[in-house]
This record gives sequence, C-alpha cells and structure tokens, in this order.
Amino acid sequence: MRVLGHDVRDEAPAIRRQIGVVFQHPSVDGKLTVEENLRHHGWLYGLHGPALRDAIETQLRRFGLTDRRRELVERLSGGLARRVELAKGLLPAPRLLLLDEPSAGLDPGARRDLLAQIVSLRDDEGVSVILTTHHMDEAERCDRIAVLDGGHLIAVDEPDALKAQVGGDVVVVRGTNLERLAAELEARFGVTATHVDGTLRLEHPRGHELVRDMVESFPDDVRHVTFGKPTLEDVFVRLTGHGFFTGAEPEAPWA
Repeated sequence: MRVLGHDVRDEAPAIRRQIGVVFQHPSVDGKLTVEENLRHHGWLYGLHGPALRDAIETQLRRFGLTDRRRELVERLSGGLARRVELAKGLLPAPRLLLLDEPSAGLDPGARRDLLAQIVSLRDDEGVSVILTTHHMDEAERCDRIAVLDGGHLIAVDEPDALKAQVGGDVVVVRGTNLERLAAELEARFGVTATHVDGTLRLEHPRGHELVRDMVESFPDDVRHVTFGKPTLEDVFVRLTGHGFFTGAEPEAPWA
C-alpha cells in the first residue's frame, strides 16, 4: 500500500512528515501557551528557525490567535482551544490532512471560516483532506463521501450520485399510530414507509401530490407532513434504515 507515493511499510517516516492530524479529543498541552504548543509541534516535524517562525505566524493569523499567542491553553475557551488544535494540524503544511470532527466546539462563525479554509486548502493548495463529520453542510462540500454504519463501510460515491439513489421527493410524516398508518399508506398508494425517530419517511417522484392525497385520505392520522428534495441525511436513512443516533456513542457517519 502506498500513501503520497511512499510505501507504508518501508517509508513510514516520509509519510508521517507529510500528514497533518486533528483529533476529536484535545491533544494540546494546557500548561503551555498557544505559541509554545505550536513551536513544540513544529519541532516534531523538524521545523526550526525562520521556517518555524513563519509557519507559526501563518497559523496564528489564520485562526485569529495572534493576540492569544502568550496565553496558557488551559485558560482559553473551548472554541479557542479547538482553533489551537487546528493550527497544530496545519502547521507543517501537510499534503494530506486528517480531521476527526474538526468543527467540534467551534461557534457558527468560526465553523464557517474553517470550512472556507478547508476548501481553500483543497482547491488552491492541492491538499488532500479526509474528515469525519455529522454535519451535512460539511459532507456536502466533499468530492467523495464514504458512509459508515456500525463501523462498516456501506457506500462510497460523490454527494450528488448518492442523493440520486433516493427515488424522487422525500416525504416525512408525523402522526398517530404510525404502524397502522404505514400499512394503510402501502395499501392505498403502494408506497413503503420507513420508521425513523418517531416519523414515517417515504420516497415518491411527486411528493406534493402524495402529501395532498395523504392528508385528504387520512386527516385524523396525519398530524404533520413535509416533503423536499433528497438530502445526505435521507441517503443515510435509505442505506441504513435508521437515523444517525441509535446508541449511546454514535459515530460520525460521513468520512
């Protein structure tokens, strides 16, 4: 097996020098300042002198940490500490960047900026990015998506190709006695409903017509109904038959 043109058995050190990693759980040292964390991480990659100073300055500016450079990480907010994690991962200018839930702990503005930076790294600097996420807008920006369920790989394709597997509009129904309603919908309209998180989900090429007919036919059973074009969440439900969170420790479904 080769990564970045190197054999993983014989050239592992050469591969490691070209990979940046951001873990889901904290890996920064709270007893060190922001700048000290970056400097020590740079040393691990063999950076020193002007090259290291320039790399540190670049990441401090990128994540708005310049004014915090001499603060202890343990005194930072969770969002700022997460920015330090991301700055570490990008410090050695990696060719391959591995991100595990990269936006965890970031406020909406910081998460939006991070996504823009990731897209820029890919499009402008040619960095290959592999990330895991629960956020649909993050997955939508990927070139290819691997869908994981229970630790098993169940699909790999481009976002639009995955959504094209869903047959038409997606209709979501909330109501009373969903099991009976599902059976009645199948008998009356020939559609199969999937139970997901207290709702019924159906696929239909003309969702607005199905919604109209459904409400007219079962006014007492249908309490709330929506329809729309397929999303990646709909793809996951179609492939797995359930929603994202089915246990105490859900894993990121997108990689």
